Amino acid sequence: MKVFLLGMLLAGSCMAQELQVISGGAARSFVEPMAKSFSHRIAFDWQPMGKLVQSVAAGQPADMLIVTPEVLQRLAKDGKVDGNSGKPIARVGIGVAVHESAPLPDISTPDAMRKALLAAKSVVFINPATGTSGKYVIEMFEKLGIAEQMKAKSSFVDSGYAVAGVGRGEIELGIHQISEILPVPNVKLVGEIPKEFQRYTVYVAVPIPSSQNKDVVQSFMSHLTGPGAKPVLEKAGYTQP
Repeated sequence: MKVFLLGMLLAGSCMAQELQVISGGAARSFVEPMAKSFSHRIAFDWQPMGKLVQSVAAGQPADMLIVTPEVLQRLAKDGKVDGNSGKPIARVGIGVAVHESAPLPDISTPDAMRKALLAAKSVVFINPATGTSGKYVIEMFEKLGIAEQMKAKSSFVDSGYAVAGVGRGEIELGIHQISEILPVPNVKLVGEIPKEFQRYTVYVAVPIPSSQNKDVVQSFMSHLTGPGAKPVLEKAGYTQP
């Protein structure tokens, strides 16, 4: 009986150490490999930022979030997290993707980017209502003076890999965070959008105040910013913040 009770206690302790992490989807290709080398189990829920805010507001259980600084401040204002508790873990820029068999368009300057967008028969990006980079893509269209021309040829994806349709040959051009382009089958990265429109997204790890696993959360945050993080960041298309 004592052995059985001890086993139950140990099992309960192990279960308590599984972290529940809600994260922006674009952080996945860095955070997921890092989790595999961590000492505890991590259960992830990958969500676009807009949905993530709604999930936290609705009380979805979590030990930690991985969000943008803008979302962090919004959640802090609503009293969901401590705005000073976040730790930057990664930075990623927006890039352009085409099918692996397609020629690479010139996107090196604003004028070249404009011509490439107008020449494309179809373009896809994340829904600007829910995803960070989608808002920046719309801003780029507006600054290039082609917002109206792009409406008929643009489509949105609400979650997941926005450029997956490019890999399937359904859409000609995809615009998304580079970390969300590199893992997609049958696509190739053309490069970053011109610096005049580039908006780098920083991802911040944030503990949830009500978590019962605070020590493990802090350990995971340190793991994400430790010496082993740099090569994983680079491979996945991120840079250190």
